Amino acid sequence: MNKKKIRWQQMLLEFLKYAFLVLFCIVVIYPVLYAVLGSFKSNYEVTLGGTLLPKEWVFTNYQEALEQFDFLKYAVNSLFLSAVTTGTSILICALAAYCFARKEFIGKALLENIILATMFVTVGTVTLRPIYQLMVKINMHNSLLPVVFIIIAANLGTYVFLISKFIKGVPVQLDEAATIDGAGEFRIFFQIILPLIKPVLGVVGLFSFRSAWNDYINSNIFTMTRPDLKTLTVGVVSLKNGLQAAAQWNIMLAGAAMSIIPMLIVYILTNKTFISGLTDGGVKG
Repeated sequence: MNKKKIRWQQMLLEFLKYAFLVLFCIVVIYPVLYAVLGSFKSNYEVTLGGTLLPKEWVFTNYQEALEQFDFLKYAVNSLFLSAVTTGTSILICALAAYCFARKEFIGKALLENIILATMFVTVGTVTLRPIYQLMVKINMHNSLLPVVFIIIAANLGTYVFLISKFIKGVPVQLDEAATIDGAGEFRIFFQIILPLIKPVLGVVGLFSFRSAWNDYINSNIFTMTRPDLKTLTVGVVSLKNGLQAAAQWNIMLAGAAMSIIPMLIVYILTNKTFISGLTDGGVKG
C-alpha cells in the first residue's frame, strides 16, 4: 500500500513538473510566435486582434518592410555594436575576474563587493541624461561607442561573478608551474586561464551579444542625430510610422521577425558552448 502511494506521489510530481515546463515554454514562445504570425497579417487584422493565426496570409509585408528601411545597413550597425560589445565585455570581465580570483591587493574586498552589487542595484534610465551630457562634452555622442560602454557597465557584475567562479575552479598549481617556467602574468592569463574557461566565456559572449543586439533605448538616443548609425531594433520600430498615416503594425512585425533571424543563427552556432558553460558552472558550484 505504501509503495502504491509513493508511486502515485511520484507520478503527480512528474506531472506537475512537466505541466510547469510546458506552461513556461508557452509563456516564453508565445510573444515570438505572435510576432512571426502577425507579420503575415494585414494591418487591420493585427490591430483588431483576437486570433493568433492569420485569417488571410499576407506575404507582401516583408517586401514592404525591406522597401521602407535599409535592412542591410541597420543589420551591419547592429552587428558592429554587438561584436564590439561582446569582445570588449569578455576581455574586461575576464581580466577583472582573474584579478579577483588570483590576486590579493588593498581594497580588494570592497571593490569586489561594489562591482557585484551592480547585479542587484540599477538606476536604469535615470542615468541616461547625465551620460548623454558627458558624451556631448567629450564629443562622443554621435557614435555607438557610448552604447557599448553602457551595456558593458550594466552587466559587469554578473559577468565578473560568473567568470571568477570558473577561474577559482582552475588549480592554482598550473599558475605556479607556469611561473617557475618563466611565464609572466599576461602569458598565464592568455595561454593557460582563458583556454580552460572557454565554456563560461561562451556564455558571457552570447549574453553580451544578445544584450547589444536587442538594445533599443540607448541606441535610439545616441543615433538621433546620426540616422545612418541606427541599429536594427531602432529601424524596426520606425517601421510602425512608415509611408501611411496610420500605424503599420504588420510591417513592424515583419521587420521584427527578420531581426530575430541573426540572433537565432548566433545561438545555433554557439549552442554547444552555451550549454557546456551552464552545466560546467553547475558542477563547479
